[in-house]
Amino acid sequence: MTATTMKIDEVGASSDNLEHWHDIEWVKCHKNVKRLQARIVKATAEGRWGKVKNLQRILTHSFSAKAIAVKRVTENRGKKTAGVDGETWNTPESKAKAIDSLKRRGYKSSPLRRVEIPKKDGTKRKLGIPTMKDRAMQALYLLALEPVAETTGDLNSYGFRPERATADARDQGFLTLAKEDRPQWILEADIKGCFDNISHEWLLENIPLDRKVLGEWLKAGVIYNGEFTQTETGTPQGGIISPTLANLALDGLEKVINQNFKRQRYWADGKRKSKNPRVNFIRYADDFIITGNSKELLENEVKPLVESFLKERGLELSPEKTKVTHIDEGFNFLGWNFRKYDSKLLIKPSKDSIKNVLGKVKGILNSNKNAKTENVINLLNPVITGWANYHKGTVAKETFSYVDHQIWIKTWQWAVRRHPNKGKIWIKEKYFKSVGNQNWVFSGENQGEQSIKLASMAAVPIERHIKIQADSNPYDPKYEQYFEKRLHVKMTKGQIGKTKLARLWVQQKGICPVCKVRIDDVENINIHHILEKAKGGKDINSNLVILHPNCHRKVHSRNLKVSKPDRETDL
Repeated sequence: MTATTMKIDEVGASSDNLEHWHDIEWVKCHKNVKRLQARIVKATAEGRWGKVKNLQRILTHSFSAKAIAVKRVTENRGKKTAGVDGETWNTPESKAKAIDSLKRRGYKSSPLRRVEIPKKDGTKRKLGIPTMKDRAMQALYLLALEPVAETTGDLNSYGFRPERATADARDQGFLTLAKEDRPQWILEADIKGCFDNISHEWLLENIPLDRKVLGEWLKAGVIYNGEFTQTETGTPQGGIISPTLANLALDGLEKVINQNFKRQRYWADGKRKSKNPRVNFIRYADDFIITGNSKELLENEVKPLVESFLKERGLELSPEKTKVTHIDEGFNFLGWNFRKYDSKLLIKPSKDSIKNVLGKVKGILNSNKNAKTENVINLLNPVITGWANYHKGTVAKETFSYVDHQIWIKTWQWAVRRHPNKGKIWIKEKYFKSVGNQNWVFSGENQGEQSIKLASMAAVPIERHIKIQADSNPYDPKYEQYFEKRLHVKMTKGQIGKTKLARLWVQQKGICPVCKVRIDDVENINIHHILEKAKGGKDINSNLVILHPNCHRKVHSRNLKVSKPDRETDL
């Protein structure tokens, strides 16, 4: 069976032969996969593991799931990065052929291509890059594994899970610590080399996934500087499925803690009393905090319990990064500092996070000493707006003003260094403009009718984040309306500087007009001009639609016409 004549199975997109990648009916593909995932959730909740295994096999052998897996790995940020075989799937023909290659029978994983990425503490993080086929196989099996992980996962685990974010972990921390009667001591925990040290034996025995395929990924090995090294422990870092495997290895810790440190009720002096150790657990990936009523409780009872849990999985706590802290001293978690001032909990951007963003700004300016001003601003703005959006749900207004001032100093130094023979007034007039009621705005040359200016953190409003419901499951049909509402908020209000995208998303009711599938990723959108700019089309809403990247390529490759929705909805 070839890529151009493959038959779409009973849970596939169509009964017709696939003749081209762009012929795939994505609405049917997503519908078929979603239906199977909902059945996996139901079977998992009922503890019917034989049924789960059966449904996972059906899903991973379906055309629909294979097509979605290939689509995912050919649209994400790493789509142009090849593994050890040097292959990338960048043509419709190669993508169609790839679908047919995703078979369990005879599958053998290739070694990972190892690269090392510098970390903030001076060490290096080892990252393995799988081949495109291995990435697609992992994406395929993740479609079958993630519904299980979301059904069985710890309620207060927020890292690398769909629809959850660091802001949810932060807000859970606020709920846990804010009031006066809440716990005052915090165990800051960090797992030593989590991804590198998870026991293969434990994963193979406990992860509800095809053992043969999982074993291929775990034992694939790595190639670094031309030398092959066998992998004895750990998950394939850089692989799409690795974060979910790590989450599954750590899931259950919250339940163990809750079972061992429940509120105890007893009778004393003829009265019924209760004793609450106030032990609470919040995790994001391999970083987690545990609260308690006393330092002794956390050090002598909670910590040993955690160590015992991790040991079964081949893991241990990092002695350097694990410590017990009082809330009045404060602690850092996920780039924020949590601390009580006169019994009031304030969450602010951490000093390390501030230092990190200013270091990025300095690096951009130092490496672009002779670049055009507008090019420098285009490099700086994503860093500035991204950092501000991350922290806008905290007490960050003063911090934003401070960071803005530090960035202004650095841009002024950059401008002065470019013109050592010019006066300060000349430099000011060339690089710093007045925009509205703002003075000294770092600006570039006019580009057509628009000028470009440096983004301001102080202009970003502080907005309250709405924490996700702890027991919600994006694969469970009963939560569909709940996640629809959250998606609307995310796409219309959650991205500063994305107002044009927000309006277009609302006008289109969140649907891509080409494939009719929902657009749910603000970082993975293409804007299409209905009338091309080369033919006089303008950058105005009436001439723009947003599309999936794959649909955008289809429109141009087949010269399709795209129209606006019939009715528009105001923001």
